[in-house]
Amino acid sequence: MIDSKTLVFINSDIILFPNSEIHFEISSTYEKELFNIVENTTQQVLLVNAYDNSTFPDITMLPNIGVLANITLLMDMPNKKTKVNLVGVRRVNIYNYNIDNDSKYYANYSEIDNQKIVDDHYKSILIKGLEKYVNKVPYMSNAVMNKIELVDNITDLTDLIISFLPFGIDKKKKYIVETDSYKRCTMLLTDMNDDIKYVELEEKIERQVEREMDEVQKEYYLREKINVIQKELGDDSGKDSEVTRLRKKLDKLKCSQNIKKRIELELNRYEKTPSTSPELALIRDYLDWMFNLPWNTYTKDNNNFNDVMTSLDKTHFGLNNVKERILEYLAVRQQTNNLKSPIICLVGPPGIGKTTLALSIAKALNRKTAKISVGGINDEAEIVGHRRTYVGANPGRIIAGLKKAGSSNPIFIIDEIDKMRKDMRGDPASSLLEVLDPSQNVHFSDHYIEEEYDLSKIMFIATANYIEQIPYELRDRLEIIEVPSYTEYEKFDICKNYIIPKALDNANITLFDVQFTDNAIMSIIRHYTKEAGVRELERKINSIIRKIVKKLITNKNVVRYEINDNLVEELLGKKKYIYNEIDTEKRIGVVNGMAYTAFGGDILPIEATYYKGKGNLILTGSLGEVMKESAHIAYSYIKANAKEFGIDMKLINDNDIHIHVPEGAVNKDGPSAGTCLTTVLISLLTKKEVKSNISMTGEMTLSGKILPIGGVREKVIGSHRAKIKTIYLPEENKNDLEEIDEKILKDIDFILVDNYKKIYNKIFK
Repeated sequence: MIDSKTLVFINSDIILFPNSEIHFEISSTYEKELFNIVENTTQQVLLVNAYDNSTFPDITMLPNIGVLANITLLMDMPNKKTKVNLVGVRRVNIYNYNIDNDSKYYANYSEIDNQKIVDDHYKSILIKGLEKYVNKVPYMSNAVMNKIELVDNITDLTDLIISFLPFGIDKKKKYIVETDSYKRCTMLLTDMNDDIKYVELEEKIERQVEREMDEVQKEYYLREKINVIQKELGDDSGKDSEVTRLRKKLDKLKCSQNIKKRIELELNRYEKTPSTSPELALIRDYLDWMFNLPWNTYTKDNNNFNDVMTSLDKTHFGLNNVKERILEYLAVRQQTNNLKSPIICLVGPPGIGKTTLALSIAKALNRKTAKISVGGINDEAEIVGHRRTYVGANPGRIIAGLKKAGSSNPIFIIDEIDKMRKDMRGDPASSLLEVLDPSQNVHFSDHYIEEEYDLSKIMFIATANYIEQIPYELRDRLEIIEVPSYTEYEKFDICKNYIIPKALDNANITLFDVQFTDNAIMSIIRHYTKEAGVRELERKINSIIRKIVKKLITNKNVVRYEINDNLVEELLGKKKYIYNEIDTEKRIGVVNGMAYTAFGGDILPIEATYYKGKGNLILTGSLGEVMKESAHIAYSYIKANAKEFGIDMKLINDNDIHIHVPEGAVNKDGPSAGTCLTTVLISLLTKKEVKSNISMTGEMTLSGKILPIGGVREKVIGSHRAKIKTIYLPEENKNDLEEIDEKILKDIDFILVDNYKKIYNKIFK
């Protein structure tokens, strides 16, 4: 029947097959109106299964197969819902959807050539498969077997069977849109077989579980029998003898009465718990922790000032502020006998010896050490432990560190305190606050131990690379001591007085066998290492010593080696680092900036050029957001003062200016390049040369005010290495010059400025 048209009822959850009946309730006004129209007109509705629950879906997303149904009941219920009964008539092919003004969906459809296929062979196979399914699947009703006796064709038979099977809605929708009876038959057989295999697998698992339970019961019986036999034989290797041994150990344990009561309680639980219980191992682990913690075990400090200072000087050059703070602590504690240990935080670049300094302090004070690293930790349980209810629970790193140290007053080193992370699992910085805060750590409680532990006698020494990244709540409790990077001269002294003697001693040779010249040491520092500390320098010295030892063994004629520049290059290869050095000529559009990195200071020539354009400012060299802002501020400052600087605004407006900072692969950022960028642009736009033996640093405002910056010490050292003779420095950084070596101060002329006009008058007038 072509061009038949009827109302469409769209639903994603109601499944209706031909020759079957369904009952459901509707509540929406839209659906009630739709079925009232059907009842008053054709008594037929086209049921279409959409892919979602939308009342008004996109027509293009609706299927082209639906089920034509007759309404047999439409009755309003007391609960304000309407009960609907539908009987499926046949599948139809939908070739057009449309919507009227009342948002009702209509469809044009044609009948499918739905000849009822009689095939006894397929029918027999399908019925046998159904019988097996009903017998195997416990949640399948056998009522369908009585129904199928009246059906003689596989077309109706497949629809009848699928309407009874406990398949999901999505799977049944596939049967609705499949019009080929043979394919539906094949799909049914496949799906029923899959369900049967699943049920058989479940039965197999259940049988296996029953066998394993029987084995557990058998094992329990045998173990109990063994215990009885051991008692009869007088064998004391059982759990009872272990409990007796632990009770004797408890009597000798140095701890408070509260701790002893807690251990006694756990011992009683351990004694009463069956040997086969999985809880037994958990209790035993807890007892091991409680017995092995150093509750009241303390070491005696070395209070001799001279011994402490001598010990620190042997391992570290300089660092007088840190050493002085340790001596102050010892002095006040001797005076009061009741001083809580300080919470010291050593802040400085990697490799300068923060951790080794803490270890040296422990050695000088004759204390044991505990060390943990909190870098990357994002779970607070790492600090305060897991609760014992969790599988695999353990104490936190603080308690674990104390157990390893074997003392309740060690030097406790907490590395990388600035690299903790906060996420959904907790905030470890807040947990660490309880550990480091002197007012709280007297009563520290680990979640696993569940008893208070006094941490106030511990001297905590934290380390960090960047003070800004230390969480504020922790920073407020820490005594920050900045450990600056070493200058070349300090590295030279450390290498000559510490590293080389240590390396020679490790190789079992003396200064009579190997002698380093001063130039060779400085060459290694400048051209084979690039670091704030001396870690890489020590590796290079050790490498040279190893090679020399090999030569001494293989060449018996040589009794002594002198390490000079040439021999350094022979042993270590070509120079690895060449620091920027100044040119000898004046330049236009090139000015030396001053950079601060984790490896120390260096000069950074900034270049600029222009070409025909529209007044755009182009920046290259992997600049960070702050440095880009500095460039735009410098550009705006020059525009605002172009007349005073003698710059033609037409030159700016008709050209694009390109600023480039070399070494583009290295990210550069920081508020200290404003004065340099401004000078570069003025030199470029006025065609005036700038001497190559000057460098400058300082951030600028739009009004030309020069603001103070950080890293002065390292920047000045880098400029001195590059043979800079004049440095322009913010006036507010004047006090920072006190930290710089006198040898450097004598070689450089420092010009302190607070406004850019002073720099302009010095360089361009």
